[in-house]
Amino acid sequence: MTEIEVVVPGVHAIRLTRVFAHLVDGDPAGLIDTGYAGSAPSIERALSDLGRRLDDVQTVVCTHGHPDHAGSARALADRGIEVLIHPADAERMRTGWGSAVRHPSRGRLFAAMTPPLERFTPLADRDVLPMLGGLEVIHTPGHTPGSVCLYGARDRVLFVGDALQRRGGKIGFASALYSDDRRAAERAVKRLAELDVEVVVFSHYPPIHDGANEALRELAGRVRD
Repeated sequence: MTEIEVVVPGVHAIRLTRVFAHLVDGDPAGLIDTGYAGSAPSIERALSDLGRRLDDVQTVVCTHGHPDHAGSARALADRGIEVLIHPADAERMRTGWGSAVRHPSRGRLFAAMTPPLERFTPLADRDVLPMLGGLEVIHTPGHTPGSVCLYGARDRVLFVGDALQRRGGKIGFASALYSDDRRAAERAVKRLAELDVEVVVFSHYPPIHDGANEALRELAGRVRD
């Protein structure tokens, strides 16, 4: 049985290989991130454990285009599920291995590892998605050019993808090792600190349920202009 946990009412974290995908209950349901390529069967088993089917999922939202987040997006799109992603990352996912080798960078290598999308719906800053009473898209470039966070004001919940980390139990900046532009990723935290947040949901760490507002504001105060 796939490991599944309730994050907030109506949201289940599905543990995949080294990352969480998040099922947002509803009719239809939605999925935030997809795991590496080949994760679709694990997602389908998790849905079955929850009494749902993959056919119940209408929308997949990718927080960014790295292979552990968007690796199975194309496979799910091939099943007829709408995939939403920022166009900056969707375009980068078209990077082939030849380009990645000729002009090497960490971002190009990650892009070459992620199956490109033949079709997708572009996300834009401040779009509102019909999940959890309305999930606002917040473009937070830096980790990747098209990284986004998702904010649900009704439940005061913030899905951060890899825009933030949790280290030693505390909120921290995006990984400098895996980010395209570390300074830009740090500056993006200022927007997040303006939100009223009770729960921060990460892609690689347990959520934070206590002191989220204060932690985000403290982190934003450390940003160098």
